[in-house]
Amino acid sequence: MKQIYLLPFLVFCATYSIAQPCLNGRYASEVFPNYTLTSNISYGSNTSFSGSTTNLRLDFYEPTGDVEPNRPLILWVHGGSFLGGSKTDPDMTALSQRFARKGFACASVDYRLGFFPIDSANAVKAVVRAVQDLKAAIRFFYKDKQNNNTYRIDTNHIYIGGSSAGAITSLHVAYLNDECEISGYLSQNAINQLGGLDGNSGNPGYSSSVKGVINMCGALAKYVWLEAGDVPLVSIHGTLDGTVKYNRGIVNPGTALMYLDGSRILHERACAVNVSSDFYTFTGAGHCPYIGNAAYMDTTERFIRDFMVNQLGCNEVPLQIANAPLQQAILYASTYCDGSPANETCIAGVEELMASENAIIYPNPSNGLSIFAAENAVNQLDIYDAMGRKIYSITGLFKEKVLEIENLQKGTYWVRFQLENGTVGVKQWGIQ
Repeated sequence: MKQIYLLPFLVFCATYSIAQPCLNGRYASEVFPNYTLTSNISYGSNTSFSGSTTNLRLDFYEPTGDVEPNRPLILWVHGGSFLGGSKTDPDMTALSQRFARKGFACASVDYRLGFFPIDSANAVKAVVRAVQDLKAAIRFFYKDKQNNNTYRIDTNHIYIGGSSAGAITSLHVAYLNDECEISGYLSQNAINQLGGLDGNSGNPGYSSSVKGVINMCGALAKYVWLEAGDVPLVSIHGTLDGTVKYNRGIVNPGTALMYLDGSRILHERACAVNVSSDFYTFTGAGHCPYIGNAAYMDTTERFIRDFMVNQLGCNEVPLQIANAPLQQAILYASTYCDGSPANETCIAGVEELMASENAIIYPNPSNGLSIFAAENAVNQLDIYDAMGRKIYSITGLFKEKVLEIENLQKGTYWVRFQLENGTVGVKQWGIQ
């Protein structure tokens, strides 16, 4: 069981940096008047959701005339609900150009798109494919450094980030590091068929480690995957985001898919486990407000710039001071892979946690038939789907109940139960 220590709330959590100065304003301002773009660099290939081979490519941006032998790299990942978008989307090209002129090397990355039918289980598979591809792109630069050194990357300073689906991908690359963490969403057989979390998209045998994450309107499936000792993150999110919620909520890119933990709850979690987290709130703004809006884009660039120069150890005055987060972020009851409770300031009290820990669902995941068993008598049990809809309810005192519900689709469900003494517990149930 992990030992968790509570910290006072801070807009900025503690940041750990290295001693690498921004000489002559490099990394802090646009010291290069131009950038050079190399398009359609192949970094790997893999099989799409439909079974066809997809060639994976990225665009590389660098300062024109730069002679620095070791440059920090930012890999930008586009949005598009894992169904559309590309490395040439305007927000990705704008950020790549702006940061290349500051002296960074930047790569705008394409990844495999598409999933069908559009449901929670297939959405999870789409995220895993994107994670595999981004890891292959990271490995591509590690491989180059050890062989040709064409791109002159400082592999101690590789950062990943993106917008919407690209941010979701980046967050999962950084914080999803154990297959057991997604066992409630996908069966082990499905994970194996996909190629595991690292995948087979290219450049095997090389590292996919990163130094930090840039999260623009993204989310993580479960906040608990962000753990003490993980890499720092910077987040930007609008409070009225209806696609990827600012706090915790159902992701809805046109079709409601599943619950995700947005930037607000990730910042709360990061502060709780002492992971560096810088967070900027766009009050009253919707999804990705910086796309097509110069003022929002300028704020986004400045805030990310402050995060980056801090991570590089530069003594620079911040250009965009963090504002106070809005909405209360409640870390709901959750557990680590070993079953130990992971919430630090959650909605459940001690009694609720004990209730959850003293109940079990097996097999889990299942093919639609499982057994719920509790140590103490239960007087009500409700089951909710990934969109928060109650699909099953039963009352009456019992300690064991067969869960067999007709026409359940693959995905994640939540079993909420109330003990005879009124205590409530929640368990996750996966259908494969």
